[in-house]
Amino acid sequence: MSADNNKMHQNLLGRRHLLKSGLIAGTAALTSLRGFAQDTRNTTASDVVNTTAGQVQGLRYTGGIKVFNGIPYGAPTSGANRFQKPAPVAGWTGVRDCSLIGNRCPQAPSGPGGPVTEVFSLDRKETMGEDCLSINVYTPAIDKQKRPVMVWLHGGGYSSGSASWLLYDGSNLAASQDVVVVTVNHRLNIFGHLYLKDLGGDAYADSGNVGMLDIVAVLEWVRDNIENFGGDPGSVTIFGQSGGAGKVSTLLGMPAAKGLFHKAIAMSGSALTSIPAAAATATAEKALAALGIDANNLEALQQLTTQQLLDAYVNTPGLNMGPVVDGSNLPGNVFNPAAPSMSASVPLMMGSTEHEVNFMPGTPLNPIDDAALQQQIQQLLGGDEQRARDLIALYKSGRPSASNIELYQIVASDNSFRRGVLTQAGLKADQKEAPVFLYYFTWQSPVRDGLLRAYHCLDIPFAFNNVDVCSAMTGAGQDRYALASRMSTAFANFARSGNPSHAGLPAWSAYNRQQKATMVMGNNPELVNDPYGKELQALYL
Repeated sequence: MSADNNKMHQNLLGRRHLLKSGLIAGTAALTSLRGFAQDTRNTTASDVVNTTAGQVQGLRYTGGIKVFNGIPYGAPTSGANRFQKPAPVAGWTGVRDCSLIGNRCPQAPSGPGGPVTEVFSLDRKETMGEDCLSINVYTPAIDKQKRPVMVWLHGGGYSSGSASWLLYDGSNLAASQDVVVVTVNHRLNIFGHLYLKDLGGDAYADSGNVGMLDIVAVLEWVRDNIENFGGDPGSVTIFGQSGGAGKVSTLLGMPAAKGLFHKAIAMSGSALTSIPAAAATATAEKALAALGIDANNLEALQQLTTQQLLDAYVNTPGLNMGPVVDGSNLPGNVFNPAAPSMSASVPLMMGSTEHEVNFMPGTPLNPIDDAALQQQIQQLLGGDEQRARDLIALYKSGRPSASNIELYQIVASDNSFRRGVLTQAGLKADQKEAPVFLYYFTWQSPVRDGLLRAYHCLDIPFAFNNVDVCSAMTGAGQDRYALASRMSTAFANFARSGNPSHAGLPAWSAYNRQQKATMVMGNNPELVNDPYGKELQALYL
């Protein structure tokens, strides 16, 4: 990344007016606290752009990038619109100011108290509200060049997060790669996935998947509007990390999304199974009991306050909410037993980080002795003592310089995130209709004295070319820039052509079950066939 681009990006992120932020403290009422300051330094008003609902105007930053924040793509989802598929946004007259980011969906608290403060410090903590169906658009120019469009789906499972975290800012990716970036806010948790169909009938037929249907509505908005922002509606890539990768993967099996996107990137996540309707109904019954509402009086849900619904979600144990196999919006498990045929022609790129679990609460980060390593691995393997000894020996032989604690973290990561990624990549490759490209991110962050290593979320700043604004995550070393350039170029090239290859990387072969070609993303990227395959084969027995 050049020095000029570094300065430009710092200007891009010093932006706009002051926002409010909403946090929940236990079951207290929704409150407003000051979030990240946004100002309009180094900006002018952008060009006015026509959309199907009316005209919008955002901000033009020094260097030329245009940013449109908080563009609504659907009507507010409170009251009668709760648990219903998104309704069209009402049109407006005049020019709508799109300089400020929109609401996030109401959710439980997150922030510096989260498991990795280096990541959570980049949360803007904007206002929460049920009027949350909005997008942010980043474009190099308002013209007719038809650039590739990259639609970002944020992480946080299906329960939390927002499109406007600083690490998701699409300015650098758009400017350096000549693409249009769209980041998405949509319904989450109880607002997006309370499955009421089996309790309330056809009136709630879509309720378990309205959060995913919101994303479909975004893709329809992109189809109908993005050309006016310099994008190509015929070249749309969906990409996301963790829960966002699950959303990407789920869309591959949703009939309503077919044809609305053309490539897909899933980072540190997969969608091998979704929630069965019976389990989702049991969850809904728990939620209704907590709310004091009888299943024969579901209309009362529309009369509750946002806070009442959120309190029930936050304070009721066992409310597992996400995409539901409802037989229509989601006909079945997307990647079980096979990859979905409806998206067989869509190229897929997937990846994972080497130490995913270091992001998770409770993962040990400090040194452990041999006995503790044996205990940890044995627990992972369901108590099999001899198998644990054999697996430790095998992992040590493949990584002789790794410490005991790092070996545990790698095994735990291989057994969770990486297992799902490899399974899904293999199933997709089995179709032999569109290429699959796999990466393995091994670059280790120096922050917190290097204890976090290549943790979950660390590849995001590199994909977005945002390593400076994310220095809390990446540190300040010069080696970040070359990898950020290589990785963001690979993502953009994939969005452009369905192939991530470029001159800054070794030749990148597609993944298949035989060679298992994988781009190992570190300071010196290398294409490796089946990296650490012996260890994985032993672990996945």
